Order: sequence, then C-alpha cells, then structure tokens
Amino acid sequence: MRWILMTGLLALTAACSSGDDDSCVVDTTYAPVINPGDFVAAVDNQLYPLVPGTVTTFEGDGEVITVTVTSNPKTILGVNCIEVRDTATVGGEVTEDTFDWYAQDRDGNVWYFGEDTKEFEGGVVVSTEGSWEAGVDGAKPGIVMKAAPAVGDSYRQEYLACEAEDEADVLAVDEPVTVPAGSYEHCVKTHDYSALEPAVNEQKYYCPGVGVALEVNMNTGGRVELTSVTTL
Repeated sequence: MRWILMTGLLALTAACSSGDDDSCVVDTTYAPVINPGDFVAAVDNQLYPLVPGTVTTFEGDGEVITVTVTSNPKTILGVNCIEVRDTATVGGEVTEDTFDWYAQDRDGNVWYFGEDTKEFEGGVVVSTEGSWEAGVDGAKPGIVMKAAPAVGDSYRQEYLACEAEDEADVLAVDEPVTVPAGSYEHCVKTHDYSALEPAVNEQKYYCPGVGVALEVNMNTGGRVELTSVTTL
C-alpha cells in the first residue's frame, strides 16, 4: 500500500451516513497524491519485501494462513502493483481468501492500493466486507511500511470511509523476535487499530528480509506466528 508519509493522527471532519441508523465520519484532510512516475517495479523494502513466488505461512488462534506473492499484474491509479494472495484455513477449510495490491515509491515506502476479500462458511461466500480499491468510490491508498520508520510515526494503511480505515503507530524499531520460522533482530513493532472496530488492538512485528513475523492480539494475548518461508 502506499502513500504520502504522515506523522500524527489526522483530524476527522464532515459527518456522513452509512446504512439506515449507522453513521461514520469522513476524513476530508486525507488526500495522498499518487503520481505513477514516483513508483518503481519492485517492492524491496527490507521490512516488507514482496518477491513473486515467495510463500509465507503463519499459524495461530486456530488458523493457518498462507501468503503468496503472485506474478499477476494489477494496475491501480496508473501504478503497477504487486498482488499478494492471503488464504486462511481452519481445520483444512478455507475461511477467508484475499487478494491485496502493493507498490513501492522511489523513496522506498510501500503503499497499499486495495484488497478483494471474501469470507467463507461451508465453502460459500458469506461476506466481501472490507474490500476496496484506490480510486473507486472515494477509496484512497495508505502506507503499510515506511522507508525509514521511526518511533512515533502514525499513518493510515488504507482509507475508504466507513469500510476500511486501518491505521498504525510505530512503537519500536529495534525489537528481537523469535517465532517457529526463526529468530530475527532489528524488527519494527507497530500498534495496528481501526476506528471502525474499537476491539481491534494488535501489535505487529516486521523483521528485515522477512516482513511480518508476528502478530499479537493485545486483548487476548493470542499470537499469529511465522512458521515458514519458501519459494515456488
């Protein structure tokens, strides 16, 4: 995903309605400028590398999550994005299947340009909530990893008012992490949250050469850990 760099949370303005009784707030100040010429072909930020053919596997909270960097092109707002497929299973049954799109700017910031997500029950799609694409219905890209994250940085990771509003704060930049896939040093720790889901309270650890290695649910203590990294 990504984006114009930001520090500090942006002010929220302009109330709007969503649904019959629900209401949300639109952040009219968030307006990242996307120039296709500012982006490069590869995503090689060491804290969020996306090399086609790479498969990472995570386990935790009863789920197995397989993340595959595909070779399928996707152009969004004139930017050539890399596609990543994220499939979650429980007991061997697919519960969620998502395609995410990312691109890196010339400064090394990794932007998030959208996702196509489906939730399943008994092999049937029951929800596509959370899907969005930058440039469609007012959706805007956000940043998933800065080129040089610093403690105190805050930024939107995605933005579609009332639908997709994930944000992150950088808490630390030199954390050690040990998971089944290995031990890593100099990892960046973030606090991830959403105004749409107050119960969401996660910390993520991004490690050099790997990307996300660990997610911790701060409400329950549950951990989703990197278990393997392979190449197709």
